[in-house]
Amino acid sequence: MAFPFFETKERVSIYRKYMIPTPKEVNDVILSYLEEKKGSPFELAVDVGCGSGQSTPFLADNFQKVVGIDISEAQIQEAKRVGSSPNVSYLVAAAEHMPFEDGSVDLITATVAAHWFKMKEFMKEVDRVLKPNGCLAMATLHTHFDLYYKDCSQSASDALNEAYEFLGANYSGGGFGRVKSEYKEIFDAVHFSDKKRVTNILQKSTMSVTELMRFTESICIYQNFLSKDPEAAKQFLHELQERLLKIMGVSSADTELEVVCSFLCVLARKAA
Repeated sequence: MAFPFFETKERVSIYRKYMIPTPKEVNDVILSYLEEKKGSPFELAVDVGCGSGQSTPFLADNFQKVVGIDISEAQIQEAKRVGSSPNVSYLVAAAEHMPFEDGSVDLITATVAAHWFKMKEFMKEVDRVLKPNGCLAMATLHTHFDLYYKDCSQSASDALNEAYEFLGANYSGGGFGRVKSEYKEIFDAVHFSDKKRVTNILQKSTMSVTELMRFTESICIYQNFLSKDPEAAKQFLHELQERLLKIMGVSSADTELEVVCSFLCVLARKAA
């Protein structure tokens, strides 16, 4: 798994606190697919690229055992620190080298992570560790956001999306393009014949401008910018905040606005 951006406690903390959570609707889509394609018993689920464990615990009520893996030791340490259900554990491991026996896993998930994987190697591992009829679910947050604030919603949305386009074009290492294309490349890389893609699962939330900037600070493409040129990255974030405040006609970064984004999910079943 490439691009381990989160190798410090500070970055991990920001990511866990400000990353937009996966909607319940995404989790429902995944579990419904697994029920339809494989059925019980649900023994082992593996959450690949689990980060600090934001999306891993939802699996706990449906599986005997859940294991989250991530290439970042800092992320895994944070996941262990926060804790979860007794049947959930975390390991440092790469998506392309999963520490599980052949044919032992019922479900593999990857949330806001698969666009960083080496897909050929990852799919070889998926095929190895999944049980017959086992399922794969890869979900992500889309790159486009809609902001709503009085009569300046379009201008505010344009400002944020232009900033993300800049970050994606210059600091993504290719992952941003995979997300922007709604995981088409990732969908094509899945060699299981039984597969589908679900798009436009909406997530609405209210954030202050400060919280929106902290979310921006948490995403990988900004963290890559920060690693390469800290002063320029900080200035970029400051200028984005000032631009949004000016568009909104307010002076306080505590001013709240509605943020609408969407998730998408690639689902697949290994043949019996």
